[in-house]
Amino acid sequence: MSKTRTIMKSLLAAIATLMMLAAASTVQAQPFAYISNQNSSDVSLINTATNTVVANVVVGTDPYGVAVNPGGTRAYVSNQTSNNVSVINTATFTVVATVAVGTFPQGIALNPGGTFVYVANRDSNSVSVIDTATNSILTTVTVGTKPVGIAVNPVTGRAYVVNVNSNNVSVIDTSSNTVIATV
Repeated sequence: MSKTRTIMKSLLAAIATLMMLAAASTVQAQPFAYISNQNSSDVSLINTATNTVVANVVVGTDPYGVAVNPGGTRAYVSNQTSNNVSVINTATFTVVATVAVGTFPQGIALNPGGTFVYVANRDSNSVSVIDTATNSILTTVTVGTKPVGIAVNPVTGRAYVVNVNSNNVSVIDTSSNTVIATV
């Protein structure tokens, strides 16, 4: 039992690290990569063909995670200390909406259809679900302690939330927005 627990903790730590790295700084939607810049509270848009910065979009304070919708028309940025998500129009490089979420949002992901954004709120122990059609909170799901990373399975649509202080992963059924398992 002890060996299994050690292996599980190592696995969870590895998943958390990978999810944080994936969500923390770079997301690519052709032909741009979106880079969150925590110290300057903006997002750099880099043209991936020329490797040049084409725009810097001012967002909230301490931007962390970036997720781009499947069509590449909107980028969603979690802003840690302003407790919100900035919605960027990728054609005009402007913020078109700001959505208040839980405390200290970090990980961010979209469902496969791009209709909902899932935001891991580290200090609220919750996930905010944003309706992308209205840029408003649909619901808030309570998860484990200190959720920092989130990924949505493109086949099942389930959201997997890494909770670093409770050493587990919450599995959210995105059709009902309820936790269906804790791993």
